[in-house]
Amino acid sequence: MTLYCGIDLHCNNSVVAVLDEQDRTVYEKRLPNDLETITEVLCIYQSELAACVVESTYNWYWLVDGLMDAGFPVRLAHTSALPEYSGLKYSNDFSEARHLAHLLRLGLLPTGYIYPKEERDLRDLLRRRLLLVRQRSLHHVSLQSLIARHSGQRLNTLQIKQLKKEQLADYLQGHALLGGEITHQARCWLENAVQRIERELQHHIKPREDYQLLQSMSGVGSVLGTTIALETGTIERFASPGNYASYARCVKSEKISNKKYKGQGNKKNGNKYLAWAFMEAGHYAAIWDPRIKRFYQRKKAKAHILVAKKAVANKLARACYHMLKRGEEFDVTRAFS
Repeated sequence: MTLYCGIDLHCNNSVVAVLDEQDRTVYEKRLPNDLETITEVLCIYQSELAACVVESTYNWYWLVDGLMDAGFPVRLAHTSALPEYSGLKYSNDFSEARHLAHLLRLGLLPTGYIYPKEERDLRDLLRRRLLLVRQRSLHHVSLQSLIARHSGQRLNTLQIKQLKKEQLADYLQGHALLGGEITHQARCWLENAVQRIERELQHHIKPREDYQLLQSMSGVGSVLGTTIALETGTIERFASPGNYASYARCVKSEKISNKKYKGQGNKKNGNKYLAWAFMEAGHYAAIWDPRIKRFYQRKKAKAHILVAKKAVANKLARACYHMLKRGEEFDVTRAFS
């Protein structure tokens, strides 16, 4: 007999449901988020389990890694793509766990990619860098505005970066000076933290072949190359350049019926970090590469500027797929012919 396990994961507990081939409940219980407790229960059914389905919530790492280390086949459910049964009048955590197991049994479960454990921490460190960069920019603008508000002087970006703590007294006094010093200190700490993360990322990513290939692409530097390499993972998980470009949010999200526009799909499907990276690469490539600049200007003459930039990003994403798939460096002539 084949069994199917669905796990509805929450912040402090998990609902585990095990179904048989006729959707009959073999086991169902709410368990604490303790790996030993959950594996001890599932070990009873391990020889008959087809797979364990874990909902892709923010805290799935520990459970998926632990089950895989214990020898269980695991599927990561793509939460936003899960089909729902509209006839349900009442649902709860137990019905959600049974629903996951039910979809697995029918072969209808939309699954997400389980990023390799050994590289996941590096990718998450890269995402942490982006968070700190945004906070650094927030403190930068805050300090700039504070000085302008109290002194009437508008310091540019370079002047704010070079500003020393002792120089704040030339622009601020009293409580405003204290606020400026704290903001300046926070900005300097964030700057050091970002630089420390970048050094660590470069130490690990620089020797990789995929990173070296990406450095040959127009508009891609160390940060964007690191982002594309780590967010892409293995290129083998994408069936075609179109799939990869869609994952990078570089394609249209439209619904067409009988040649008529019927609205848009979910534009947020895909990887927001890759979307940012390719848009940034497209922006700089259209400035520094003459052939890409001509392509961009032709598009801009016919459509909105953002549409033109997205077209460049789409071309770069498709070129990136072929580069990583074949191990070839970037060829602007082939990409923008």
